[in-house]
Amino acid sequence: MEFKFKRAVVFTDGASRGNPGPGGFGAIIIAPKNNEVGSMNYEVTEIGGREGDTTNNRMELTAAIKALQGITNHQSSITKIILYTDSSYLINGITKWIYGWQKNGWKTKEKKDVENRDLWESLAELKELLGTKNPMEIEWKHVGGHIGVAGNERADEIASNFADGKKEVLYSGNLENYPVKNILNITSDRTAKESKSQNRARSKAKAYSYVSKVHGVIQTHKTWAECESRVKGRPAKFKKALNEKEEKEIINSWTNL
Repeated sequence: MEFKFKRAVVFTDGASRGNPGPGGFGAIIIAPKNNEVGSMNYEVTEIGGREGDTTNNRMELTAAIKALQGITNHQSSITKIILYTDSSYLINGITKWIYGWQKNGWKTKEKKDVENRDLWESLAELKELLGTKNPMEIEWKHVGGHIGVAGNERADEIASNFADGKKEVLYSGNLENYPVKNILNITSDRTAKESKSQNRARSKAKAYSYVSKVHGVIQTHKTWAECESRVKGRPAKFKKALNEKEEKEIINSWTNL
């Protein structure tokens, strides 16, 4: 990916353990420093946080809000922001649905209150502020989750660690020294497409079992209904196994955590 002067690149993600349940958000901002050109003059700022009782969608929105708030305080005269997220809810909401919601007094087409209105209003205000400040153009881009895009993977790691209550060290410094060396590589190459296709096929494949881990205790379930009844509303891990070998691998990996 070409990284042009006066352009900021942002990756955001959210996670929750239960819906609602403990949650976390993560964001990465890559922006020009002091209006100078060159890899030494771009800086990376990681942002993350945790809430004790929230939902995945609220964390996705919070990640975007916190990232854009960080850019409003940036010293460089950024003219464009490219924000990458794997949340279709965020993308569709801010680029399509929000106009109808605002017009209808924050009601859906079914005349119901819009969920997460407080966060949508904050995001809309930030979008308007950034649009008139420099002005800054915001381009909202969807990126597939868990297909090897470094920025998305790192944002997910930050969000997940906060959701799990783990200690997370957030980076702030020069792009050149950032541990994730391919952070600006947004590649929709053959490998990524194959991975996405494989994930889609996997989601449709018949399960051998489902494995869950709640409060450190691992169990296996023959049906999703059994697994869901155990993990719903609780801090938990769960995963689908397609065969006996995979089931054992999941159990072993979680046992060693």
